[in-house]
Amino acid sequence: MKDRAMQALFLLALEPAAECHADPNSYGFRKGRSTHDARQQLFVCLAKKASAQWVLDADITGFFDNINHDWLLANVHMNKRVLRQWLRCGVVDKQQLQKTEAGTPQGGIISPLLANLTLDGLETGLTRFLQDQLGIVRAKKAKVHLVRYADDFVVTGDSKEVLETLVRPWVEAFLRERGLQLHEGKTRVAHIDDGFDFLGWNFRKYTGTLLIKPSQKNVKAFYGKVSDVIAKHLSKSKATLIKELNPILKGWARYHQGVVAKETFSKLHHQILWRLRRWGMRRHPRWVRGKVYQHYWTRDSGRWEFLATIRNRREEQIQLTLYHLADTKIVRHKKVKGEYHPFDPAWEVYREGLRRERMEQAIWNGQRLDLWMNQNGNCVHCGTEMDHEDDRLHDHHIVPIRLGGSHSLSNRVLLHAWCHRRLHALGLEVTKPVPVRGL
Repeated sequence: MKDRAMQALFLLALEPAAECHADPNSYGFRKGRSTHDARQQLFVCLAKKASAQWVLDADITGFFDNINHDWLLANVHMNKRVLRQWLRCGVVDKQQLQKTEAGTPQGGIISPLLANLTLDGLETGLTRFLQDQLGIVRAKKAKVHLVRYADDFVVTGDSKEVLETLVRPWVEAFLRERGLQLHEGKTRVAHIDDGFDFLGWNFRKYTGTLLIKPSQKNVKAFYGKVSDVIAKHLSKSKATLIKELNPILKGWARYHQGVVAKETFSKLHHQILWRLRRWGMRRHPRWVRGKVYQHYWTRDSGRWEFLATIRNRREEQIQLTLYHLADTKIVRHKKVKGEYHPFDPAWEVYREGLRRERMEQAIWNGQRLDLWMNQNGNCVHCGTEMDHEDDRLHDHHIVPIRLGGSHSLSNRVLLHAWCHRRLHALGLEVTKPVPVRGL
């Protein structure tokens, strides 16, 4: 615990400084950035007719395990003695202490930052190299852009020759200095018409139009996970199965809601229903298919629903409905600016505006949006901000309904899920915050 606390302290000091030197289009393990931003940046680089037609789809072999310790000690601006202790402390595997002569601390809080510091300069250094080799004008016409998320990165280019003869050799030399190398089996130069996979999506142009879809590999892995959950719950109740499936379905759908995924959602929805019908038939092998369907599905709101009715602690009936992937709305993600610095006060207005705009897309309904806006995006209990990507925010009634409280906005606030649990466990109370003018 002491070691993790020490790493957290150094992280607080190093992270703001690291942001000053980070590559504009590096999106992994950085505040305010996500895989969705990396996806949108690739869309910007590849979507137009005049955009680059070739990509270097790269992957690094054993990234976290092979970073050169000497390079880190020479280039990371922190206490060298402490960093050396972290890097060479060893790993206990099967009750045996093994030396760590390369790589970052396994599971360490500071490991993602050290990994980013290792690869910072990959984008800006490549740009300077091409300008020196080709000149500023020719380098711009080469349309070389690098987008990175952790150790996965893609480099676009207007020609295959530039990527193979200039870009790849420079990248390999850059990595070699840090004790790293490209994975031969996963690194390739591909044409945009053939497509490539990146972060669970497939990027490909169809008759000149770039479409981003969930990759086949990602879809198969997701369906396999859902199938395993259904198979393991053969003897469990329908309500338990729904509780287990809904977070998986919602999480996966939310990850892909910004791409061309409607067809995939619909196809998977029908495949999952087929799995559930098999689940019902195995539970009742002597029943005919129609009887199983009538038993487990209920016609509600004009369509058949896989739902269960349970009772809460107040003995009130609550309906649990299986989430429909096909109901997921496609919402375009607004990318964060490349030069955005989360620790710079000059970016505070931009940060709040971007967070508010994203929350408007992610909030459940208009009333909850009003609550979030009135609270300035902060939790009423702990006072810290509520992330727009967190779908676990709870709608709390100040005066409980059972004690005569109403559902009006004046009697409701938004809380973090853990703050809501703490509130009820300890019998705490909150008050309605006064909206800040101008917000």
